[in-house]
Formats: sequence, structure tokens, C-alpha cells
Amino acid sequence: MARHTGPSCRLCRREGTKLFLKGTRCLTEKCAVDKRAYAPGQHGQAMSRRRKASQYSRQLREKQKVKRIYGLTEGQFRNIFRRVEREAGKTGHNLLIALELRLDSVAYRMGFAASRKAARQLVRHGHVQVGGRTVDVPSYVVQPGEEVRVAKASRELDVVAASLELAAKGQPVSWISVDRDAKAGRITERPTRDAIPIAAEEQLIVELYSK
Repeated sequence: MARHTGPSCRLCRREGTKLFLKGTRCLTEKCAVDKRAYAPGQHGQAMSRRRKASQYSRQLREKQKVKRIYGLTEGQFRNIFRRVEREAGKTGHNLLIALELRLDSVAYRMGFAASRKAARQLVRHGHVQVGGRTVDVPSYVVQPGEEVRVAKASRELDVVAASLELAAKGQPVSWISVDRDAKAGRITERPTRDAIPIAAEEQLIVELYSK
């Protein structure tokens, strides 16, 4: 399945919750979920009034929600799941950890971009370095201890400065250390599930893919 290129707010409305796909807009009165709290489309309001969802429907919607939060295609998401499925520990926890350690997600967590979509673009355009070298692959897996920084030639970008200013007002995650003046940061330790601020029932995804 190709990556979604339509209005991001429709995805939030379809999942019935804020996925924070548009950065600061999601925190304002312009948020589509706050204005129209029902699924998009001609029959959106009717869908929202339907009877209780089946277990399969709950599993599917949870998978779609998490996949959309991280901005991945179905193939990318499934490949990550198949990889972590072979790791020790709880598969659902390992899935979220693997998603968080992607370079685009790390750049977002460090405050270099206001959304994961913007962080992915920042990486693809060569504005982000890992360990002193430019990495333009959003799926690159950042290891604990590796330094991630905005490239020297890109540190004056207005979007980066605005994002860092916004991030300074939020609650940082415990497993990332950021030097906002240097526009650089590190993963201090492998994150645990409790330290990942994502409201997800990851076990439903495990159940879906285990069928």
C-alpha cells in the first residue's frame, strides 16, 4: 500500500483520536478531531454511531493507528513487526521500541521537527547527521550512545529553531538527552515501554499479525 498523500487530519478523524501528524496545529482550535469528532466521508457520522466493534475491527484499527502515527506503509510496518517478532521479550513492546529508534522518530523526539513527517523530510534532505556523518535514510536504527545532530549548514533553518523552541515547552522523554544550543542529542539508553508516550494497545497488533 502506498503512503498516504491526502489530508492528514482525515487519518486522525478516522482513528477517532489525535495522531499529532501536523505538529502545532494539533494543539490549536483548528484541530479537525476537536471540530468534527466523527469519521470522515459521507457516512462518517453514521459509522460513529454503529454497534460495538468486533475484536478483529479493534485489532485492525489499532494497527492502523500506530502505523499512521509513525507514518509508515503497510509493508514497512509489517517488516518491522516480523523482525522484532524474533527478538526476546514482549513483541508488542519491542515493536514500539523499534519504531521509536528510527532516525526520523528520534529527530522528532529531539525536537528538530514539529512532526514525524517533517522529521522524515529533514532526514531525507540531508539535514541530519549521526556520529558526524550525514544519514539520509529515515529508517536508520539509532543505537544508544550515538550522537544525532542537525548538520552545521542546516542549523540556522527557521523550521528547526521553531521546533526546538516548541519542544522546550513540552515534556522530554527520559531516554533522550538534548543540547538545544548545539542542536544535538543522544539516546542515553534503550527505551522501555513505560517511557514511550504513545497511547496504544500494542498487544492487539500482535494478535492481528499472529492470525
